[in-house]
This record gives sequence, structure tokens and C-alpha cells, in this order.
Amino acid sequence: MKLFPIFADLKNRRVLVVGGGAVAERKTLALLEASAHVVVGAPELTPALTELAAQGRIVYLAGRFDAAWLDDVWLVVAATDERAANAAVSEAAGARRIFTNVVDDPELSSFQVPSIVDRSPVIVAISSSGVAPVLARRVRERIESLFDHTLGQLAALAATYRKRIRASHPDLGARRRFYDWLLDGPVAGLLRQQQPAQAEAALTQALDAPLTPAEGSVVLVGAGPGDPGLLTLKALRALNEADVILYDRLVSDEVMSLARRDADRVGVGKLPGENHHATQARIHALLVEHAQAGKRVVRLKGGDAFIFGRGGEELEYLRAHGVRFEVVPGITAALACAAYAGIPLTHREHAQSVRLITAHCREDEDNLDWPALAREKQTLAFYMGVGQLELLTRRLLAHGRAAETPFALIENGSRPEQRVLSGTLDALPRLAAEHEIRSPALLIVGEVAGLASRLQWFGQHIDGSAIPA
Repeated sequence: MKLFPIFADLKNRRVLVVGGGAVAERKTLALLEASAHVVVGAPELTPALTELAAQGRIVYLAGRFDAAWLDDVWLVVAATDERAANAAVSEAAGARRIFTNVVDDPELSSFQVPSIVDRSPVIVAISSSGVAPVLARRVRERIESLFDHTLGQLAALAATYRKRIRASHPDLGARRRFYDWLLDGPVAGLLRQQQPAQAEAALTQALDAPLTPAEGSVVLVGAGPGDPGLLTLKALRALNEADVILYDRLVSDEVMSLARRDADRVGVGKLPGENHHATQARIHALLVEHAQAGKRVVRLKGGDAFIFGRGGEELEYLRAHGVRFEVVPGITAALACAAYAGIPLTHREHAQSVRLITAHCREDEDNLDWPALAREKQTLAFYMGVGQLELLTRRLLAHGRAAETPFALIENGSRPEQRVLSGTLDALPRLAAEHEIRSPALLIVGEVAGLASRLQWFGQHIDGSAIPA
């Protein structure tokens, strides 16, 4: 190792920051977070540092660096914009054997400030030995995505009960199994759900009883429309912790590639023409079966599970069978596809409301409020509507929606193969057939859809209004 990693306890210890600019301000704030007694020396200070000095949170030494500033100092940070001044600080501190960091200058530094992932009391520090700080930042971003922000609460809870845990499990192997349960089981889940009292109760109950086999659980995860960059951090963590993943047909391969490699993957997508009631019953049974076997199950749905995704039905079934669950929402297709097509769903001049509508029904089952849907100054987002374009167009026109109302049909929204077909409502079925638009596709009807041709920024755009009938 080029550097020896160390975590310094700076509480109430004097630390000198030389410099009064924006960089010195960032370093000062970080040191204050560590409860250091910070002294800042510089000819001038930023407004924020001036305010800290006025509040008595830092000591301000006005002027250029003086070696006397090093008296009683444990650590030094040089953050001026003059290398000669920084070198003078480094040399004087080195003569006194005081560790010094010169910002962005490893040659003059005797210690490096790492990139930090803070889940206090758990802290992860990443260093590139000062040679590639951007790389260290990228590594930190990756690690940030792996750990929920409640990890610190879990660590603090474990510290509070450390003596009782040791007393209850004097055998080292049993104690390790208990900590595994603590990290992976209901206590961590309850903390993620912001139920700290219940989490502590679950921990104390476990300490008073023999450790039972791992309790299974289900995380209902929205995978978004396809672009893996739209996954939430919680969704990514769930995918990396899963033992079993039950995924829908519309979940992209790119999203699946981010999941835990050795997780069992079960495709439960529904195909056109299937008996969906029978298929949903199978999904319910699989969820309960794997959870009751002690597995961590992810139910992965395209878009958001609570927007035309039957997620509510699945949670009701899990609750009825005593299976613990949590929900990680996803970006639903209307939001993502519209954004990737350059279409604002609301606009001060064009639309003051949005309606999300499922068009997945037969004509004889049609019970939508068409007079309300045909009104102007609103945006309609139709899910699963590719097979119903004739019906949708006919109903809207019949109830008074203007023939020249703009539409945008977004195929494979947010994916590399995205296509956006735009035009006027009266030409919608013809244009969709001519350009062979296929599912998955989202239909947007309303004045805002007319902005697609001007604000398009991703994928292919086909302007149907420029194509002769």
C-alpha cells in the first residue's frame, strides 16, 4: 500500500485550515462535522466562513500564514490558491511532524482526504492515493448506491445491544448468525420503513428467544420503463440482495443485468391471449412459496407497480398469508416516456391536469368517461393502447375532441430503440399502422403532445403531420 488508511478522532482537537475561499469552506464544514476545533487562517473569508466565525463555531486568524498558527495543532489543511503559500504551510508543518493535506497536491501532502460514504457510525473511505480523485469519486458513487441510509441506525442499534447480544450468544458462530439475521431480517426492514420502535422491539424479542430460521420477505419493485439509469437506489439495492426475482415481460435485459448474479430468476410475464386471472394466481402462489421458504424475494415490475400493475392485489395476498413486504416505487411509463420524448405532461399554456388511463379493454367492456376525456386543456396518457387506437380515436372524436388535437405515440420509451410518432388525432390509426408501431408503446393525447417535434432530444422522431395522407 502506498498509503496507510486511518480514521482520525478529531473531536475537540485543534485543526488548522489555511485559506478562506470556497475549497477551504468545504474542508472546514467537513471538519466541523467531525467535531474538530477548527481554526481558519486567511486574509479574507467567504461569507459562509465569516458567518461561522461570527457564531463562534470557528476561530479566525486574519492575515497570511504564520508558523505560529501551528501551535497546539493536530492536523493541517492547506487550501489556498497559491502553490508557494501551500508549500510554505507543508514545510512548516512537516518540521513539526504535523500531518498536512494540501488540496489537490499529493506531492506536498503527508495525508490524503478520502471520498466518504457516510452512514455514521459506519464510514467508508475511498482513496486513489491522490492520483485520480475523479476515480475515487466514481467508486464512492457506486458504494453509495449499495447501502441504505438506515445502515447507520442499524449499526447504532447493534452497538446499543452489543453486550446483550454477546450474553445471549456466547458462542462465536451463533453470534455471527445472529448478526447476519440482524442485517438481513426484519429489524433492518423495519428501519427502512421508518419504524425504529418496532425494529428495536423485534431485536429485543429475538434476544429473549431462540434464533429461528430466516424469515422470508417480498420487495415489490418498480423497474421503470427500461432505461436502467432510471432505477432508484433502493431498487438497485433490492436487486442486489434478492434470493429470488419474479420479473415481468417488459422488464429490460439491461435492468436484469444489474441484479444479483446468483439469484433465481423466474419470468412471470403475461402474454396477450393468456388467462390473466390464472397467471396472476400463479404469481401470488410463487411469492408466498418462496417467502415462506425464507427467501428474500423481489417482485420486479415494469414501470411502477401501483400504476396499472396489480401491485395492490399482490400486497393484499401477501398480507393475507402473513408475508412481510415493502414497496420500492418506480418511474411510471407516462412520466418517463413523456420526458424522453420532450413532452411536458403539464404546461401553463396547454394543460392543467393529467389523466392516466388503461386502454386494455374490449369495446363491449368500455366504461370510460369519454365526455370528460374529450375536454380540452388536459393531457391523456393511455397505457396498453396500441391495439385499441381505432376505438380510442373514434370515441374521443365522437365526444367532441378536436380532430387537429396533437398526439404522440412513444414506442419503447427510454430504450435505445425508442421511436416517437406524432401527428393529429384524426390521423392516429393510419399513421400508427403505416409506421408499424408495436407494443410496448404509450399514447399521449393533448395540446402538450404538439411540443414533441420541437423539444425532442432522445431517439427517433417521426413527424406524421409532415407526411401526406
